[in-house]
Amino acid sequence: MNLTEKIRTVPNWPIEGVMFRDITTVLQEPTAFRTSIDLLYARYKGMQIDKIAAIDARGFLFGSVLAYKLEVGLIPIRKKGKLPFKTISAEYDLEYGTDTVEVHSDAIKAGEKVLIVDDLIATGGTVSAATKLVERLGGQIIECAFLVELPDLKGRERIDGYSVFSLTEFQGD
Repeated sequence: MNLTEKIRTVPNWPIEGVMFRDITTVLQEPTAFRTSIDLLYARYKGMQIDKIAAIDARGFLFGSVLAYKLEVGLIPIRKKGKLPFKTISAEYDLEYGTDTVEVHSDAIKAGEKVLIVDDLIATGGTVSAATKLVERLGGQIIECAFLVELPDLKGRERIDGYSVFSLTEFQGD
């Protein structure tokens, strides 16, 4: 199955000139969703992973199912103010300002091997902040995994030094 064909492109959303890659169409089609999870599972099933750090919010959809299949813990990396216990935070740049993500301060034990999962890597700001959080807690990042990569936006450069894996890519436009 070609997952790229299953992802809807929404022109000019959320602002003029942006070609938004909508993964909800993958979620709506059971075969496409299953295929995406099965491909991620096949890649990571032989690796020693202790936890998956899934990024708010669409990363939860893929990260939680993958954590279940791999029988590992799930760590939610959330937008600021959404976690109830003591947190640590990391700020990252947006086109129009900054944002912050947080994780519980006890989510990772030193030395645990962590896979970071999100739906999409564009400029790499959010995942860069996530790598900082995992490392501050003493986690060892195995890889950063995505359903979609937009290589023209150079997100990999923001997380240089980390292994990156994506199931699909959209070039240009």
